[in-house]
Amino acid sequence: MPNFPRIPTAAARKLGYYVYVYVNPLDDKIFYVGKGKGSRALAHVDAKQKKAVARIIKSIRAAGKEPAIDILAAALADEETAFRVEAAVIDALRLEHLANRVRGWGSRRFGRLPWADAVAQHTRKAANIRERAILIRISDEYRYSMTPAELYDVTRSAWKLGPRREEADYAFAVFEGVVREVYLITGWHKGGTTFNTRFNGRKYGRAGRWEFVGTLADDSIRRRYLNRYVGERFKPGSQNPISYVNVPHQSRRAVSSA
Repeated sequence: MPNFPRIPTAAARKLGYYVYVYVNPLDDKIFYVGKGKGSRALAHVDAKQKKAVARIIKSIRAAGKEPAIDILAAALADEETAFRVEAAVIDALRLEHLANRVRGWGSRRFGRLPWADAVAQHTRKAANIRERAILIRISDEYRYSMTPAELYDVTRSAWKLGPRREEADYAFAVFEGVVREVYLITGWHKGGTTFNTRFNGRKYGRAGRWEFVGTLADDSIRRRYLNRYVGERFKPGSQNPISYVNVPHQSRRAVSSA
């Protein structure tokens, strides 16, 4: 292991909470963002760890180099400030270009997002839904920079649903209580049985999981609901990502086949 100097106690007090980055000397690109105090920035120099950052460090050392560790912002007011700065930096650089496993803490609330999304998130103009719809929260998957295909695939697959799903005409992609997209449902299939750009079908092919296929809703429908707030449709504290609107509790198809 290279001799990265440990920070003396007196210097650590002056440095306080900070945000640091690891830079690859082979291309001068940042590949990891972190936050902490004291010698926290040295936590990843042990390349024996089984993490993406360790694999990159191994490749750097294989080329006879060492990663550079830079302090990006120091003497931050407190840990929460460090968390926020870290989240902003990760969002600015984009997670897919980094070895970080997840977006920074609080990035969903405080991180980078388009102006229209920011306004919608804080305005909370309620949606008056008239159609038979299934609302799907995609909190763990949503990114501001998602392509339309990615957003479609994380919305449609793959959910634990009963026959009631068949009565919904539209599916709403919901993040932070705000409608991000609206799809016209054309059919339901067992989870993992249709092509998906985001998921491994085997993982989502378990019994009881379903995915829909469809198209973007008509522009008149999308204009009515995009960036509108539907958070009240989900029970406070509930982890259930699904909420039905104007959909009967018992599928008419189930009744007719009985």
